[in-house]
Amino acid sequence: MTASLALSGKVAIVTGGASGIGRAAVELFAKEGAKVVIADVDARRGAELAARLGADALFVKADVAVEEDVKDLVDFAVARFGGLQVMLNNAGLGGAMHVRFLDDDLKDFRRVVDVNLLGVMLGCRCAARRMAGHGGGSIINMTSIAGIKAGFGVMTYRATKAAVIHFSKSIAIDLAEYAIRVNCIAPANIRTEMNAYTPAGTAPEAAERLRKALGPVVSAGQPLKRQGTLEDVAQAALYLASDRSAQVTGMVLPVDGGTVAGDAVNHIQEIMDVRARILAG
Repeated sequence: MTASLALSGKVAIVTGGASGIGRAAVELFAKEGAKVVIADVDARRGAELAARLGADALFVKADVAVEEDVKDLVDFAVARFGGLQVMLNNAGLGGAMHVRFLDDDLKDFRRVVDVNLLGVMLGCRCAARRMAGHGGGSIINMTSIAGIKAGFGVMTYRATKAAVIHFSKSIAIDLAEYAIRVNCIAPANIRTEMNAYTPAGTAPEAAERLRKALGPVVSAGQPLKRQGTLEDVAQAALYLASDRSAQVTGMVLPVDGGTVAGDAVNHIQEIMDVRARILAG
């Protein structure tokens, strides 16, 4: 007996779906039986992905920070595929990298906020307005451990991701009466273009050397030393999109190797080692 597909009969929208985590989610959703609308500002890669996946995947060029684009995106999904059960608000920007906040000129503040926060809010509202009268659905908002755990750098990004978490929990309460579930995924240390730390125009060979050199640095605070993958995050999205999570709403699911669970450094061992050295005199 063949196992049923997790998203059979469902229609999904994935924003930022042309690359990275979004692309992995699109591919997995399609594999699990969903009809998928891929939304992105990258028309070339979005169209190529849709063409490769076949008739059950369509591409729409859309800027999630533009209200009319998001409304048209939902209308397109309903018109072409007959409904909408899953909305994955994945599109996001990292913003300019500054080591210290005093060096941050905040020139990219408005664009990062518009994409990372306003774009999520627009996606949730437009999707929920459709879902509310048609049996409910699942809304999944991509945040980050940067929205959970304080730290250095990318302060605007951190602020938007924290805001997405609080917003998502709030609307999870508000939309529950319509059978709409709202949850977040918080990835960490997943290799994407956005967090590659490579300047534009870096040669592939140099980028690969940099990636290998930075590996131990970015995983230092992660208890599980296995490198997280795009597919790991896509699998989390599949769970939240499917009926397997029918009783789950208002939650944040970290995909982070245990990073937000606690400090990976054994400070007790460090203290004991220092004490032993001192007392040995």
